[in-house]
This record gives sequence, C-alpha cells and structure tokens, in this order.
Amino acid sequence: MYEPSQLRTFLAVAQTLSFTQAARRLGLRQSTVSQHVRRLEDATGRQLFTRDTHSVELTEDGEAMLGFARRILAVHEQASAFFTGTRVRGRLRFGASEDFVLTRLPEILEGFRYDYPEVDLELTVELSGTLHEQLAAGKLDLVLAKRRPEDRRGELVWHDDLVWIGAERLRLDPDRPVPLIVFPPPGITRALALEALERQGRPWRIVCTSGSLNGLIAAARAGLGVMAHSRGLVPPGLFRVPDRAGLPELGQVDFVLIHGRHPTPARNAARALAAAILTGAERLHRRVSAPRGRP
Repeated sequence: MYEPSQLRTFLAVAQTLSFTQAARRLGLRQSTVSQHVRRLEDATGRQLFTRDTHSVELTEDGEAMLGFARRILAVHEQASAFFTGTRVRGRLRFGASEDFVLTRLPEILEGFRYDYPEVDLELTVELSGTLHEQLAAGKLDLVLAKRRPEDRRGELVWHDDLVWIGAERLRLDPDRPVPLIVFPPPGITRALALEALERQGRPWRIVCTSGSLNGLIAAARAGLGVMAHSRGLVPPGLFRVPDRAGLPELGQVDFVLIHGRHPTPARNAARALAAAILTGAERLHRRVSAPRGRP
C-alpha cells in the first residue's frame, strides 16, 4: 500500500518543511517530490501537508504518518538486508558535533546498535570544524555536524537559523563590548558570531571559551554573556536575546551528514547509520527532558 520511495520522500519533506530542500537532499526533481507526496496522500486518503507559496506544515494525519513511515522503512531495510544476505558489520567511526549533546541522538544510536549488532560503533563528539578536519584526514567514516556557509558538501539533515541566546535576566550595555561565550577555533558558530559583529562594527570581548557545550551553557546561565546557537536547539534555561539589544543577524546554518571521501570497509555501516539519522531527524530537534522532581 505504501511505497518505500514515497515514504522516504515524505520524511524528507516533513524534516525540512520544504519541497525544494527535500528534492535537493534526495537528488530528485521538485516535481517528483510533489508527485510522491500526492501519491502517498492518495494511498492514505488523507492530506498529509498543508502548503502554500510560503510555508509547508504537517497536518495531524501527517504527524501520525511520521511514526508509521519510520517503522515501515526500518523493517523494509532489515528485510532487504536479510534476504539479500548483505550483513552490515565492521568498525564504524562516527563523529557528532557538540550541538547534539542534549538531543535525542543517543536514542537513534541505540536503535542503530540494536538493528546492526555486528557493527562496532565508535563515537567522537567534537566541534564541527574539528570533525571536518578529522574526516578529511581519514580518521572518521561519517560525520553529523554544521557546515560552513561556503561548503556545499554533505546531505542536508535540516536548515536552521542562528540566534543569540543568554540568561533571561541578562542585560547588555550598549556602551560596552559584547561579552561573548564561544567555542575555541575552529568552531563554526564562533567564526560566524565574530564575523557578524565585525560587519556591524560592534566591539566585543570573549568572557568564556570552552570546547564543551555544557561548559558554555553553564557560563551563559550564570549571566556571563551571550552565545550564538541554533534556534532549534536552544538549551533549557537559556533564552533568545531580544532584538532591542541591537545584536547583528547571524544568518542560517545547515546541519549535514558527510561521508568520508575514500571507500572503506565501513561504507555499508555508514550508509545504514546515515539512513537511521535521516529517518529520525525530527527527533534531533527535541531536547531531552529532565526527570520529574529534578531541575
């Protein structure tokens, strides 16, 4: 009843909320993406998206289809691997950026390890810039990270705005340099924040540098300064800095999956993990909640 190709297209549109970006991710024409969605809607007898010239949104039936589509595709992949005799195995070196420390990425990785028990998964958590360097050096097989604005490599997971965030009671003095909380070089958000302030001619000073997202969050919660961060991943206890603060626009950022340039024994495992991440990409926007009774 439900074609896997149509379900993959549906998930790509649901995750990007854009027919154009979904087409780019899948390597299809936009007309093909529209056709796949229309045929899936015909098969279900339900409208899965509301769309106009400016926006795409999931309907309630579309939200329900998300879970079904993920499970159908997962079982389809497992059945294909079983009957074709292609067993995914070997050592897979996977790098994820610090941005995903507080997301549900661990749940996706747990599901992957359950589905592919013969894969020896090695996880590296680092700055996006460092992960790009390690991938280029052949030290990683697959990377989930931000990409630089001029870099077009990688499979788009989602597109997001960068925003300034800080403690709720933080007030910036317009007559003093902007206090910055940043990753060390080669952090991508660090570079974008500094470039934006330089373009505006706004003086700044670095009040905290940490290679750990948790370290930056602690400094921001303490009211030391502001930091640039993905709008979809704002940590609990931090808030967007109001426009009246006069800070410059930071632009947008892409989160992508990038495979190593040279074929390795981990190629099939890397493809399987990339598929699992793309299938569950919308879960990466959901922060992990603290247990009840704890802050």
